[in-house]
Amino acid sequence: MTLALDAPDDARPGSSLRASALHEPKRYSGVNWEGLKTLYLKEVRRFWKVGMQTVFAPVVTTLLYMMVFVVAMRGARPTAAASFGEFVGPGLIMMSILNNAFANASSSLLQAKIMGTAPDFLTPPLSAFELTAGFGLGAATRGLLVGFVTAVAVWPFSHYHFSHLWAVLYFGVMGSVVLGLVGMLAGIWAEKFDHLASVTNFVVMPLTFLSGTFYSVDRLPEPFRSISHYNPLFYLIDGFRYGFLGSSAGNVAIGVAVSAALGLILAVVNWRLFATGWRLKT
Repeated sequence: MTLALDAPDDARPGSSLRASALHEPKRYSGVNWEGLKTLYLKEVRRFWKVGMQTVFAPVVTTLLYMMVFVVAMRGARPTAAASFGEFVGPGLIMMSILNNAFANASSSLLQAKIMGTAPDFLTPPLSAFELTAGFGLGAATRGLLVGFVTAVAVWPFSHYHFSHLWAVLYFGVMGSVVLGLVGMLAGIWAEKFDHLASVTNFVVMPLTFLSGTFYSVDRLPEPFRSISHYNPLFYLIDGFRYGFLGSSAGNVAIGVAVSAALGLILAVVNWRLFATGWRLKT
């Protein structure tokens, strides 16, 4: 008499297939929403953990700009329709949005490369599109959050009001997205903090200050007035200010088109860099 012993699981027909299926990575059809959400929350928590430095410190800097310029330019009217405080307030809000969106994406990617933690987001099943969206949305969130806090802080000095809310929302969001994408590009390209500082000091800061933040480009002599219209940040700041004052130095429709085209081009470039792993994979 023979006893029929149960065969171990791995000896049963089809058991190897079931075992291998348990260890296979999860396959995603379409967008990996769970991974994208995780990357986005990681980016938000990264800057919020040091919120005094990343959110409130830029507001203090902007308030100093506001107080100095309002006192120094008391009685000046950059435009016939607004006082200096009403004019410069929206410009400073937008400048805070742009600078902080750029800083968030660029510093996050550069720190990941220097500290060797880039595989933390390259190894998981995240596509190049999802990486671009996750870092871009995280940067935009910081830019908009700092912009909102700045708007509240400068109101006692500016006393601004909304003329076209759609323009405030559109250019505020597009400004944060565009500079977040520029920051991603800089973070991928840079290999040390000196490289990143050179982009900030020689590209982002000059373009921001020379885009009409503190003055109306209509008052510039030629050819500087025409040259200012080739600055892409001019359209972001001018369109954002249009939402408050109801008047602009440039064509708002052109500003809408330029900002949308710029955002699309930068998104495609960053997508391609993530897809190839340029300066990210070693």
